[in-house]
Amino acid sequence: MKPTDINKAIFLDRDGVINKEVSHLSDPKDFKFIKGSIEALKLLKQKGFLLIIITNQAGIARGLFTEETLKAIHYKMIKILKQNSIKLDDIYYCPHHPEFTGSCDCRKPNPGMILQAQLKYQIDLTNSYMVGDTLNDIQTGRAVRCKTVLVLTGYGKEEQKKIGTIVPDMIFKNLKEFAINI
Repeated sequence: MKPTDINKAIFLDRDGVINKEVSHLSDPKDFKFIKGSIEALKLLKQKGFLLIIITNQAGIARGLFTEETLKAIHYKMIKILKQNSIKLDDIYYCPHHPEFTGSCDCRKPNPGMILQAQLKYQIDLTNSYMVGDTLNDIQTGRAVRCKTVLVLTGYGKEEQKKIGTIVPDMIFKNLKEFAINI
């Protein structure tokens, strides 16, 4: 592989980072972008990053919604982004929950989803970022040596109070502030 074949990516948790946090979002009509997140995604794309969503969706394992409902939520998100000239490169989701389906390699903080994307897209993880609103997201990025970013939207403000041995590389008010400053 030539160095020019290596990509850099922004791995994004979805709920609380891109869209407003709704506990187990299970209806497309409840999907609402966080103010500034659309502009942030556009800016990150302009800076040459792949945009890849990495999201736990335990509501599927819990029986709260189906994979078809999740696809409808993602369809709404993709449609709105397309209307704003933004294309996500991929979406990875973990439908598991240890209490219902047993353990898996893809549920964050396990790095399975990022590792799948790395293989598919030839991603240089050391020049990539994991952006999330929980310390689980930070652990996921740390596991693969990504730079890690905690945003203070969603659960971010509460999670910031829990910082101890798991410390993000950067903390930003929201996704837009991150996009402007990297």
